[in-house]
Amino acid sequence: MWAIGTGKTATPEQAQEVHKLIRDWLSGISMEVGNNTRVIYGGSVTAKNAGELIAKPDIDGFLVGGASLKPDIIGIVDACNKVVKK
Repeated sequence: MWAIGTGKTATPEQAQEVHKLIRDWLSGISMEVGNNTRVIYGGSVTAKNAGELIAKPDIDGFLVGGASLKPDIIGIVDACNKVVKK
């Protein structure tokens, strides 16, 4: 099982599923809220998984914890910059 602080990462598909549920719930408040709220992933993010995660349509960014204190943060940023979001 994955959760914040476990060091285990959700698959991109699992993360997308949860983010879509959140976005759908927000859209129930109003379409404007659903479309304009940034929904960020808070699990373990690495240079290896950042590109796949950020490519998912309902993942708008990351809450980066420990990785922000390591040189690996550059790999996360680079992976995200390679993915064009619409």
